[in-house]
Amino acid sequence: MTERAESLPGHRQRLAHACKRAGILPALTGLRGMLRRDLRILAYHRVLDDERLDGFDFDPELVSATADDFRWQVRRVARHMEPVRFADVIAHIEGGPPLPKRALLVTFDDGYDDNYHVAFPILRELGVPATFFVSTGHVDSGMPFEYDWLVHMVRNAPPGEVRLEAGPEGGALSFDVPSALDARLAVAGDLLARMKEIPALEQTALVGRLASLWGMPPRPHPQCRPMTWDQLREMDAAGMEIGSHGVHHRMLAKLPRDEMAWELQESAKRLSAELGHPALSVAYPVGGPDAYDDAVVDAARASGFKAGCSYISGTSQAAHGNRFELRRIPVERHVDRHWFEAMLALPELFMHPTPLPRD
Repeated sequence: MTERAESLPGHRQRLAHACKRAGILPALTGLRGMLRRDLRILAYHRVLDDERLDGFDFDPELVSATADDFRWQVRRVARHMEPVRFADVIAHIEGGPPLPKRALLVTFDDGYDDNYHVAFPILRELGVPATFFVSTGHVDSGMPFEYDWLVHMVRNAPPGEVRLEAGPEGGALSFDVPSALDARLAVAGDLLARMKEIPALEQTALVGRLASLWGMPPRPHPQCRPMTWDQLREMDAAGMEIGSHGVHHRMLAKLPRDEMAWELQESAKRLSAELGHPALSVAYPVGGPDAYDDAVVDAARASGFKAGCSYISGTSQAAHGNRFELRRIPVERHVDRHWFEAMLALPELFMHPTPLPRD
């Protein structure tokens, strides 16, 4: 690494570089290992080859790593941690063998096809299992997620003021589309945050209203393609685990209760039918404190899942905590190699905190 720690943008990243230069990360790992024995779960979204980043027309915040950095991260995990599967975690919870001292799960949310083309070959080569949480309706249709399409539209919309009047399909909305790409991405990020505060069906209506306004109806796109069932079956046969991310990637706690239960039951049914065996785990779409609740957990259990993941930052005491509220360590595109090492060594200090819902 050639960057000076003082020039890095965030305090966690600067501290990680300082700890690396001082050579104290191994000592921190050892000290933490004496004090805590817990389960680390890494959370990824997309891994892209460098050439696919050129002209990328969707949300760059969902690119967790380049292929080269992901290979380095997986090699680090293989050497210094003890990768496990959800099957191991569930067996341990239900009275089976203890988990290894440095147990770690690798997970992916959403099910983009770069998970198959880029991440899967690296994981298979290095002998590290992973769980891929997929939204079954998008596997069936090949369509992008609503959140992805919203960012894509904002990136390509004509500049100017947007005003949507309140109507039966959603509330009023007003914002400006600037000319510069960085400013557009900031607007898209703000829209996503605002959208995730409203009921899930209103989120769908909002994306539809903007698509109609701008003449950009959702369509399959080569840069934002879900995996196929054939690809998922191949990964499953190779030792990867496939879990549920609902049917339509909707925030489950923000759905009417009957539709929330259907999302979980239907995704479980489709996964079982396509893979030939039940899926063990579910990750709640978006996964923050307002994305799931006790009713969602009860419905996940009733649908046959054995464990559930949030997107709340943290580690989990798998045998003693709630197996349906497992916390994870997000890996995001700004996490460089020293920072990644530090997150593995002392996640409480170095991982991103969970953004709280806005008032």
